Amino acid sequence: MPKISNKGLSMPESPIRKLVPFAEKAKKKGKKVFHLNIGQPDIQTPKVALDAISNFSKKVVEYSHSAGFESYRIGLSKYYQNIGIDVDHNDLMVTTGGSEALLFGLNSCLDHGDEIIIPEPFYANYNGFSKSSGVVVKPITTKIENSFALPDIKEFEKLITNKTKAILICNPGNPTGYLYSKEELETLRDIVLKYDLFLFADEVYREFAYDGLQHYSILNLEGLSNHAVVIDSTSKRYSMCGIRIGCIISKNKDVISTALKFAQARLSPPTFGQVAGEAALDTPQSYFDQVSAEYLSRRDLLVDGLNKIDGVICPKPKGAFYAIAQLPVDNADKFAQWLLEDFDYNGATLMVAPAEGFYSTPGEGLNQVRIAYVLNKESLLNAVKCLEEALKIYPGRL
Repeated sequence: MPKISNKGLSMPESPIRKLVPFAEKAKKKGKKVFHLNIGQPDIQTPKVALDAISNFSKKVVEYSHSAGFESYRIGLSKYYQNIGIDVDHNDLMVTTGGSEALLFGLNSCLDHGDEIIIPEPFYANYNGFSKSSGVVVKPITTKIENSFALPDIKEFEKLITNKTKAILICNPGNPTGYLYSKEELETLRDIVLKYDLFLFADEVYREFAYDGLQHYSILNLEGLSNHAVVIDSTSKRYSMCGIRIGCIISKNKDVISTALKFAQARLSPPTFGQVAGEAALDTPQSYFDQVSAEYLSRRDLLVDGLNKIDGVICPKPKGAFYAIAQLPVDNADKFAQWLLEDFDYNGATLMVAPAEGFYSTPGEGLNQVRIAYVLNKESLLNAVKCLEEALKIYPGRL
């Protein structure tokens, strides 16, 4: 029997989805499962995007240009210009989700064996994208005690070798909800320029910044034009994850032209996704105001509720719609499975994502979970109550 490739065998399993079979069994037993494990919002997709798909009138669903429809790229560039990011439509390329944008970016900027520094905990699929690109992740650990703030510049410099080619951040962060300040980004800018690196920023949660804070894009950092690569997506901004449309943005012409060669190999991004994405550009500001206010209220309800539970520590996120909580348990992976297999409170339980899978350093995050506050407030209240009751009887409680 032929053997699977070493690359395939080394691909990490998703910590977000690996508990799905246990959730399915719980539901078959009649339990209600509150899904706090995955960033699938229950917010309605803008009507203008759905109408564009319904009203599609062309007789043939054609390929687009490999970089995406020009009209959509021009529209995207105007979107960025309107929020103070000066890019031209030739500075960006439409991709099949933000995932493909990052894959193209890594393959365009890093060779096999090159190293990329990523503050952890980080979006778990960064491990998979790096592995499939032959890139080596060098994690730099952030701590829950200081709300996952950026480590000192000296900690970054300790990791830099002759193989280091890039730094990658998510801003606001998944899974922490951390929002980088302009000063922190300038610190990264200085490191990148000093060592001639690329700075990748996953900015897909740009619209979701709270407490009067503003998101600051690396594309606006002075002197970084040839080093900055931004990953973006329609998934969370417009609550249409299944559309699978994102983009890669850089003022470095070589980055975009190289990414285009990878894009040509996959022919084109999905047509209907682009139709929806282009129409979504007309979404009124009132939509974002309402969505942001809803997430803010959910955040406060969730985080305040978690911190009232004995032994639970949960910093208040400043952006996105995720939080990392530290629990008084021996092992969050075991606890998450136990919740689905052996526990219910009034016929309900909850599903969380063990945070160990969001770290690259072995042994980190063993008693932490990532929680996505993507459910309505009533469900969140019930989920917090379930967690409180579960921790009272969990056999592995510390």
